[in-house]
Amino acid sequence: MFSGIVEELGIVKRISPTGNVTLLEISVIKVLEGLKIGDSILVNGVCLTAVKVSKDRVSFEAVPNTLKVTNLRYLRIGEKVNLERSLKVGERISGHFVSGHIDCIGIIRRKSILCGNLVFEISIPPQYIKYCLSKGSVAVDGISLTIQEIKSNSLNVYVIPHTLKETTLSFKGPSSRVNVEFDMLAKGRAASYVNF
Repeated sequence: MFSGIVEELGIVKRISPTGNVTLLEISVIKVLEGLKIGDSILVNGVCLTAVKVSKDRVSFEAVPNTLKVTNLRYLRIGEKVNLERSLKVGERISGHFVSGHIDCIGIIRRKSILCGNLVFEISIPPQYIKYCLSKGSVAVDGISLTIQEIKSNSLNVYVIPHTLKETTLSFKGPSSRVNVEFDMLAKGRAASYVNF
């Protein structure tokens, strides 16, 4: 379980398909603290297991289905990724509960300034709109954001300067693919309406 608060930007150093998995090697600093093999790390919103830990790098194995349903399959050497270690019981949660299981890939349709605020409009498959709540939470590439506006097949999120500076959103623009995970509470609410 994660909170959607990015701890650092890692740099992709190696992508190696090996048998049925793809090995991702990422250069890191902060997330190494207390990290051991078998621990979970959120990589662009995707929960991955550390399989190798060295003094400045962590390696993960991604199975074909993970690559199929996330934007990790588009990663390139030298690209930066959002990283977050899993939550510890008893710690403060600054974002919202994020599982690391991606619901869909969204496409940034527009990046604009509205009333002095940076706004990203993200296109999503229409069947996922039911999970969007105005002022509700959404994780975009592992970043906890608040939904400001909902359209028929897209959502708008405001991004403050601090978030832009500390995450990969500063490198994203129209046509960029982002991993989207909807708030589990919103998904539970939508499921309860279906059952009644």
